[in-house]
Amino acid sequence: MKYAASRLAVVQPSASMAVSGMAKALTDEGHDVIDLGLGEPDFDTPAHIVEAAHAAALAGKTRYEPTGGAPELKQAIARKLARENDLTYAPDEIIVSNGAKQVIYNALMATLDPGEEVMHCAPYFDIYKTITLVLGGVPKILSCSAADGFRLTPEALEQAIGESTRWLLLNSPSNPAGATYDKAQLAALGEVLARHPQVFVLADEIYEHIIFDDQPFTSFATACPDLRDRTLTVNGVSKAFAMTGWRIGYGAGPRELINAMTTVQSQVTSGACAIAQAAAAAALDGPQDDVRRFREAFERRRNLVVAEAEKIPGLTLAPPGGAFYTFIGCEEFIGATAHDGTVIEDDIGFAKYLLNEGKVAAVPGSAYGLSPFIRFSTATSDEKLSQAMTRMADCLSKLTTSPSRN
Repeated sequence: MKYAASRLAVVQPSASMAVSGMAKALTDEGHDVIDLGLGEPDFDTPAHIVEAAHAAALAGKTRYEPTGGAPELKQAIARKLARENDLTYAPDEIIVSNGAKQVIYNALMATLDPGEEVMHCAPYFDIYKTITLVLGGVPKILSCSAADGFRLTPEALEQAIGESTRWLLLNSPSNPAGATYDKAQLAALGEVLARHPQVFVLADEIYEHIIFDDQPFTSFATACPDLRDRTLTVNGVSKAFAMTGWRIGYGAGPRELINAMTTVQSQVTSGACAIAQAAAAAALDGPQDDVRRFREAFERRRNLVVAEAEKIPGLTLAPPGGAFYTFIGCEEFIGATAHDGTVIEDDIGFAKYLLNEGKVAAVPGSAYGLSPFIRFSTATSDEKLSQAMTRMADCLSKLTTSPSRN
């Protein structure tokens, strides 16, 4: 009997979840594994946010909220966008969903016809491609090299746009490479997009508050105000406020688009959890001391991994500008031989070797559309990161490389 529709054939397990699954299996066998696969803050949700949820539950906020979001949270989001991004949105230009992933799904479901193209900047968050394929769209992969800071250039964007191109998905700071764009770089992309009115921009800014080296963050919609009527800004509380399990994301964009996305959501999940929405409003409106503390910790961890990677011959790692990942180049080890005779043929093989030999779990860059790299999540303790880098250095020293690579 057939249980799954053919459209699900394009869905692959999340790369980070798959790696964590393998790491857990080894742990269950008694091995000491350091799992750097999942991108989830290791901090607890700040106490004032938890208290707001408790108070909401006690006050009877346990019923359905409007499909597009609780009015109180929409107002908090509007205040946040005005205060932090210099963007003005009315409540009916905002949608609240069950995480930022649902915002992205709603947007593509509401607008994408079969055969239309969605541009993905590789390395990209793997879910982008999966959603595009499930909805009958065509992923158009734009490779963003390490030499360009893993950023999309205006020239590459211009060359990629065609008559059937519908969306550009732009993530800054990015998962997995931590790439960031300044205002001038965003404006340069906006100049290209201005010449192609059929293209919408989805600006995924979920890592907005995890940005390093005293860089100012600029929202795409702020840098390109003339593109406001075809820009969807996506954000949420999961990363900045350590609220992954609360499942609250939001989008802000043109009213017609938000209406269409709300229609989609009404037929899939209805509104997000009322208590979680009250907590999210408290996060956005409340004290931001913990957000700054988290960012400082992530920057310290980034610095730790970068410094240790520099000590390992054959690895390359430019300091990420934000998020809590490091995208480490491992090209020098492709073709190397392990002690058991296994040849490392690609970054998947490299990640397997690192897991089996060093007991360190990382995600291969091929899962994000760009090889040969591995992604480490730095959303764990300094101690574990130091141990992971030591283990990696040790197991890589055991590899035999070809003479041309020595």
